[in-house]
Amino acid sequence: MGVIIRQTIKGTIINYIGVFIGFITTFFVITHLLTTEEIGLTRVLVDAGVLLAGLAQMGTGSSIIRYFPYFQNAEKKHHGFFFWTLIIPIIGFSIITLLSLLLKPQICSIFGEKSPLFVEYYYLLAPLSFFLLYLAVFETNSNVLMKIAFPKLVREVIIRLLTLVTYILYGYDLITFQQFIYAFCGVYSVAALINIIYLVTRENVSFKPQFDKIDPFVKKDVGPYSLFIITTTLITAITPGLNTFFISARLGLIFTGIFAIANYITAFIEIPYRSLGAITQPQIAKTIKDKEFKKTSFLCQQVALHQLLIGGMILWLIWINIDLIYEIMPNGSSFASGKYVVLILGISKLISSSYNVSTTVLGFSKYYYYSLLFTFVLTFSAIVLNNKLIPIWGINGAASASLISTCIFVFPLILFNQYKLKTTFFNSKQFIALLILIGLFLLNWIWELSIRSIIALLPFKTFYLSLLNGVLKSIILGLFAIIFVFKIQLSEEINKIITYILSFFTRKAQ
Repeated sequence: MGVIIRQTIKGTIINYIGVFIGFITTFFVITHLLTTEEIGLTRVLVDAGVLLAGLAQMGTGSSIIRYFPYFQNAEKKHHGFFFWTLIIPIIGFSIITLLSLLLKPQICSIFGEKSPLFVEYYYLLAPLSFFLLYLAVFETNSNVLMKIAFPKLVREVIIRLLTLVTYILYGYDLITFQQFIYAFCGVYSVAALINIIYLVTRENVSFKPQFDKIDPFVKKDVGPYSLFIITTTLITAITPGLNTFFISARLGLIFTGIFAIANYITAFIEIPYRSLGAITQPQIAKTIKDKEFKKTSFLCQQVALHQLLIGGMILWLIWINIDLIYEIMPNGSSFASGKYVVLILGISKLISSSYNVSTTVLGFSKYYYYSLLFTFVLTFSAIVLNNKLIPIWGINGAASASLISTCIFVFPLILFNQYKLKTTFFNSKQFIALLILIGLFLLNWIWELSIRSIIALLPFKTFYLSLLNGVLKSIILGLFAIIFVFKIQLSEEINKIITYILSFFTRKAQ
């Protein structure tokens, strides 16, 4: 785990810099400068662009991780492996763009009544999806080279800074709304270009193919696997944006904007996995290739444990302060109806991010074709549940659809992997992490019944009392949880990090 931990730490630092920028942008800029409908438009454009880009990849992302070990040779510049990562997506993009143009009348008729702004800017989906496509492709290429820090800097920091600039320019009437939407989409073109430049300047990267260096297994496997991945992608690419599309079509862009802000809040929970997953996936692919399934189990258990601990703590911090978050947020009352969306989506994302590695294991194994069945179940259940629950519970129904469909997908997949590949995802440490999380929620309940009433006696305004209460309980209970985790030695890696931090401050004090 040495390389994984080092790269994860670097990636996580960048992620949290991006989180800080995103926090300022989400809670103090766009909620102040944009209407809920305008926020909804930016959300649906990005989700639709991601959908088209995902389809256009034609499975390139998974194929890069699966086949790179068969080309890996830094001295030989990996035998021109990266040439194939450019050609296949452009073919997919051409097909998907043509289909999106042919289906425009049908798509626009669905969104026309409740979300006319989306229909107006539908033509921007083609260039936006192109930029998102190659942003993702070149990021994955860097990941297999164990270079996750810079692409994460681009995705998590540079994109956020540039979009922040576009929000400010529009919010203060320096550009028109149309110019704002063009600039918003253009941010992704800049990001994709930076990623391309970064990859092509690596010394051990070549885009000249070496046909005679293709492994026999790859020649035999690439056809069936690519067909499988393309079929799977047609299903899975739809799922991430289902909530946005259903809400936009059924309720309108105003509710899409409220849901988007709640979704932004819960995005904090997934941040640790972004680094853990990016650096662990190539390692898992290699252990599966070498049939070292005990190592595969160890990697999966480590990812799940650390994501449960860190992601669970983030969920806890968000929920115990959720009313304060909406109170601090400019125009927070306009978005506060998304409060329970935060909780439901938060639980869904914690489960998904903690055990999403199960999809990696199955995808890189000889049983990869079973992934199609699981992804079909995920997408089908999400569509049915969104269709049934949104008319009943509104945006809370959309969040519930995500949670239920995630559980339907994740837990049977874990059991299948354990049966077929003898890969174990659960261990006792994860159960302890879950108990710690439950304990924190109970401690917060006790705090609210006791300590809060004492704080309320202080001679301050209600807002400042709420702020003081939130800060104190977050720090005190949070530190208690960290010390407890350290004392029981739940994670060797976390203990090493804490020890290093403590020794750093000790040296500074001396």
